[in-house]
Amino acid sequence: MAKINWQVDPAHTEVTFKVRHMMVSNVTGQFHKFDVQAETEGHDFTTAKVVFTADIDSINTKVEQRDNHLKSEDFFDAANHPQLKFESTKITKKDDDEFDMEGNLTIRGTTKPVTLKVESNGIILDPYGNHRAGFEVTGKINRLDYGLKYNPVMEAGGLVVGDEVKFNSNIELVHTAE
Repeated sequence: MAKINWQVDPAHTEVTFKVRHMMVSNVTGQFHKFDVQAETEGHDFTTAKVVFTADIDSINTKVEQRDNHLKSEDFFDAANHPQLKFESTKITKKDDDEFDMEGNLTIRGTTKPVTLKVESNGIILDPYGNHRAGFEVTGKINRLDYGLKYNPVMEAGGLVVGDEVKFNSNIELVHTAE
C-alpha cells in the first residue's frame, strides 16, 4: 500500500491546554505556532507515524505577563528549549472511531512516554480534490515530570498552579488526492 504524507491545516486546527489555578478555577491557553505531520499506509491511521511540535514562544493564555512567565526558566525555559515535541510509537484501534496513541513527549529536554486518546471524525474528499482527516486528541500529564516545577504554596495551603495539565487538540490533516 502506498505511503501517504499528511500535513496539518493550521486554519482548521487548535492546540489547547488547561491547568488548575489556586485550586478553584482553570487557566486555559493555546499554542499558535505548531506543526503536525503524519505518514500512513493508505488511509489507515493505525499505521501512522505522527510528529507534533509546538513553538513555546507562541503560547497564549490571554495574559501577556503570565505568557512571559510560562516562557521563563520557571516553566518552559523557551530560550533553551524553544519547542515541545511528540512522536508516536504505536496506535491501537479501540473501536470504529477511537484510538490510543502511544508516544514520547519531550518538554524542556525531558522525554517521557504518554498515551493520548484520539477520536477520529472521519476522512473526506473536499471540493478541491484533497483528502482531509479530522481528529480530537486529548490527554493529560504531570507538569512536574517535565521540569515545570514553579509551584508556590498559598498561605492558606494548596498550590497556586496545579500539577496536572490537560490538553485537547482538534486537528485537521490534509493530503492531495492521487
